[in-house]
Parts: sequence; C-alpha cells; structure tokens
Amino acid sequence: MGVCVGCEAMKRVCKTLYKSLDEFLAPLDEKSRRELFYVDRFLTKRYGARLLLVGGVVRDLLLGKRVSDIDIECYCITQEEFESAMRELGAQGVGRSFFVYKYGNIDIALPRIERKNGYGHRAFEVSRTDDEMEAARRRDFTINALGYELKEERVIDYWGGLEDLERGILRAVYPQSFVEDSLRVLRAMQFSSRLAFKIERETCLLCREIDIDDLPCSRIFGEFRKMFLSDYPHYGLYALESLDISVKLWGEGLGHRAFFAAAGDMLRYKKYFRQDMREFYFLAIYSRYSGRDIDDILEAIDAPRIYRRVLRNIPEIPEEIKDSFVASLALKEGVCKSPLNYIPQIADRARSLGVWSEAFRIETTAHELMERGFRGKALAEELSRLKREAMMRLDEEGDIRET
Repeated sequence: MGVCVGCEAMKRVCKTLYKSLDEFLAPLDEKSRRELFYVDRFLTKRYGARLLLVGGVVRDLLLGKRVSDIDIECYCITQEEFESAMRELGAQGVGRSFFVYKYGNIDIALPRIERKNGYGHRAFEVSRTDDEMEAARRRDFTINALGYELKEERVIDYWGGLEDLERGILRAVYPQSFVEDSLRVLRAMQFSSRLAFKIERETCLLCREIDIDDLPCSRIFGEFRKMFLSDYPHYGLYALESLDISVKLWGEGLGHRAFFAAAGDMLRYKKYFRQDMREFYFLAIYSRYSGRDIDDILEAIDAPRIYRRVLRNIPEIPEEIKDSFVASLALKEGVCKSPLNYIPQIADRARSLGVWSEAFRIETTAHELMERGFRGKALAEELSRLKREAMMRLDEEGDIRET
C-alpha cells in the first residue's frame, strides 16, 4: 500500500463541510453514480486508496447542477499500484504523462503539481504529489479547488472556495501560478457567463496582464462557445470587455454607451433566446453595437464556417420594424433561422406573415420567368425586383389595416 502523505495535509487548517453522499450526489445521473461507486469500491477495497472528487464536479454538485464528467484524485496509493489498478479496471490512459486515466465518464488521476517550463499554455512540467493542498493549488479558481472525500462524506476547502461559491465570486487560487496559463483568462470569461459570478478585482487585474497570443485558435473558440451557450451572456460581455479580451483579440472593445446598450439587450432579450440558435445571439447583439466588422471578430476566435453564414450581412435593425423588414430576413429560409429572431416584434410578425418556418415567397416563380425568357443575371434581378415590390405591398397593406 502507498504511504498516505495526503492525510497529513488534513491536519492543516482547512474548511470542511459535511454533506451526506446521497444529498451531495443527488444531481448526478444514474449511470455516473454506478460508475463512481464501482470505482470507489474497487480502489478502496482492493488497494486501500483514498478518493477525492475534485474540480468542476464538486463545484457543480454544490450548486445543484447536473454533471456528466467526474474527476477523481487517488491518494494513499503508489504509482505502480495505481497503474496496475487502472489495467485491472480496464481504464484507458488519456494523459499518462499527467497520470490520468478514463473509465466511462470518470477521469481518474494521481494528484499532481505543474510548473511552467516553456512558451505556450501547455508548456508545463508535471510531477506527482501526495500533498492535497499543493494539488489543489494548481487549479485556476478557488471554486474549482474544492474536494469531496467520499468515505468521510465531506467537502474539503484549502483555498476559500466555499465562501467564494456562496458569494458568487471567481478568485484566482494562487496568483503566481495563475498567470502561467493564458487559457485562464478565457476561462474566467466563460465561467462568469455560465455561473453569473463576478470576477474578483485582483483576479481581473491579473487577467488583464496576461498575454493570450500563445493560445491555439481551437482553444479560443472552445471557451467562447461555452460563453455563447451560457445562461448569463451579459456577465460574459462584462468579462470580455473588463479583462481586455476584445482588445487583445480584435483590437478594440465597446465604448461606454455601446457596452451598456449591448448588455441591456442581452439581459432584456435572453428569455427569448431559442436553444437551437443560442450560440449566435451573443455576436448578433455584440456586432450591432461594435464598430468592428463581424468577419474580423469571427476570424479572431476561429469561428466555424456556419457562424459566418448565419452572422454575415445582418441588417441594421430599424427603429420601426415593418413587415417588409421581417420578410427581408426570410429571403432564403424562415425567420426561425435568423439571429435577430430574439426580438419579440420580429418573431411575432414573422409568424403572422407565414415566414417564421418558411422562406418568403412571391406568386411568380423562377420557372415562370424562365418561360418568359429571363436567364442568368436578368433572372436573378427580376426575381429580386418582384420580391422588393411584394415586400413593399406588405407595408402598404399594414398601413391600411392600421387606419
């Protein structure tokens, strides 16, 4: 059996919160619960290991959120015993240099510490530790540095994560190592947006000083997409601007008035966001108030091609939304696929006009025009002219109804 040095760390001053296993794991799905209990029994009974749930799973379970991915750290076990146990368990090595194996939805690892040894957010030297406090110190934010001991049914907190979780604050665990990983700037943004947490002032200052030029494009977009899909986009907007992310990535941020206008729209309209279009609304609103070309922003975050298709050429929203404007949003497909359908007046008029789920149609078809001799460019221009006329008639009919 391994010497449980980690247990010595428990003698240090740390906060604990006793929470029964059933209560703590209540948000966890049945499959994950079965896998967790099996791994726990296997490693504790056969190898005498001591298991801690760590990272985001502890945070989310305390917040009552459903989780699908689970991280476990194993103490009181040697590296040789651990690797033997992983083979016997049938776990797959996903980061053996980091002592990480995967079993179902569970990442099982030996506790480790990391030291920066080069350029880039992956340039770290990794070594094993049995010191719980040191293992938790490598985490980015205090709310992610919590542990839950399965056997004792208690939350372990060395870095003030419980208080920050209660207060809704993102705080760096250890400033000296926090600045070594540039991805943490974007993680602060997406966590703030997902959890509606404020970023603590000193952590905000740290993030502003971190250069993010070393981040690969794929990682940048991954963090932005989490923000785009979040429930609190106005928090993400504040982080995007206050951490100088917009300036670092596309050269400029929003002015004071533009920021408050964009934040107001996100807060006001988020209840109308459709799930299938949710990832596009943030940029649709942001681009409305930004002086930056949307293509510059999409290139800076390495957005997939579909973002360009959906967000390019978004028309300016008029003060008075008329039927012709709504119909113009449905020239190719229904307004249900427009990134402006979060505005209730647009959605309501689209349904009334029959262009919510279908494209705007005119009576004359392309085939009929071809029979009349229109071809190529002339055909496209004539179709466009007829559609403009039909849209103008919608406004005239609307004016008549109002009188």
